[in-house]
Amino acid sequence: MPTIVFFHAHPDDEASQTSGAMARAAAEGSRVVAVFATNGEHGEVPDDLAPGETLIDRRRIEAERSAAALGVARVEWLGYSDSGMTGWEQNTHAGCFHQADTRDAGLRLAAILDAEDADIVVGYDWHGGYGHPDHVKVHHVLHEGARLAARRPRVLESTMNRDIIRRLYEGAKAAGLSDSDAFNPDAPMDDGNPLGTPEAEITWQVDVADFLPHRRAAMEAHRSQKTDIEGFLGMPEEIFRAFFATEHYIEPAYADSPGMHAGWPFGA
Repeated sequence: MPTIVFFHAHPDDEASQTSGAMARAAAEGSRVVAVFATNGEHGEVPDDLAPGETLIDRRRIEAERSAAALGVARVEWLGYSDSGMTGWEQNTHAGCFHQADTRDAGLRLAAILDAEDADIVVGYDWHGGYGHPDHVKVHHVLHEGARLAARRPRVLESTMNRDIIRRLYEGAKAAGLSDSDAFNPDAPMDDGNPLGTPEAEITWQVDVADFLPHRRAAMEAHRSQKTDIEGFLGMPEEIFRAFFATEHYIEPAYADSPGMHAGWPFGA
């Protein structure tokens, strides 16, 4: 079975984006490794930090709990600081991931790929799904790390299916939800672009419906980030299933074969 490295910007990104595939791959016998580019120190600060405990401490503990829920064999950190959202002054801080030299970061990722003799590495699409500077950087470091690895792994890019989310948005609007309550994927996101990727540009639709309990457990592990996590976990079951029972990936190697395919790209 393949060894698969999932490369994420911050602890908790794995829970919302790729946790279904991570859990399914681990259950089927693959070795699954999670790599986080940053410590996530510009996330929400919970009220219950213990004396001397930092947000970084808490988020690393949460990442380990999420990994345990998903069957992840190893958690690694590239060691960069969180860059904050687009336009924040933290974007310019020395040591933040946004400012990192792409080759240096790629070498850090490649070292993990080599140590694991990884078959597949997973990151994000060209704009990180919604334009967060660290997510965009993951895309570039993903490809640099794969290029620098001793044995080049297959590369997959996690994305959101804009067309599915648009259909959910239109259904919500038809049901009477206001613009503020219904999420519009075509609205400008963090970098001014719409969310995710059109369906026609996606390679794989992956069924992870059997692993929704694992997704919930991974989200539950990241309770410090309550705005997002409580929003996800508070969804009615049918809405949660609509958002999270499938995951979507671009495989650049298939760029000449357009059209989305239902399947499992993480097999041997």
